[in-house]
Amino acid sequence: MLLGIVAGILLTVTVTTVLWWPQRDVTYRSAAPSTVVYPDEAAHFLALVHEHTLSGRHSYKMVIGREPSPSYGHWVDVDPVLGAKGIESTTWTESGVRVRFPTGHEIFVPARPFLYGR
Repeated sequence: MLLGIVAGILLTVTVTTVLWWPQRDVTYRSAAPSTVVYPDEAAHFLALVHEHTLSGRHSYKMVIGREPSPSYGHWVDVDPVLGAKGIESTTWTESGVRVRFPTGHEIFVPARPFLYGR
């Protein structure tokens, strides 16, 4: 009896983990042009990351940082409706980065949050 309860708990935990474990896909990448120089004198990158689970949850986040891979940096949540349509363009300036979506929406991220490896 006890073995059956333990097996049931393990099976439940395993199934729940598989269904809710997020998968990440990078759906857009951009790099600041070499003509835009920030005070930390590093290259900067932006990625739109789509996280989804087998259970059907979807979320989108932008990460802006010094690494080409979207593993560390300044994270910004993006509405799932905007994220699903993708990014139309990015404009990098010394003051920050402006992201435009095909819907006409824009997000501006000031440079301060993504400088110096944050």
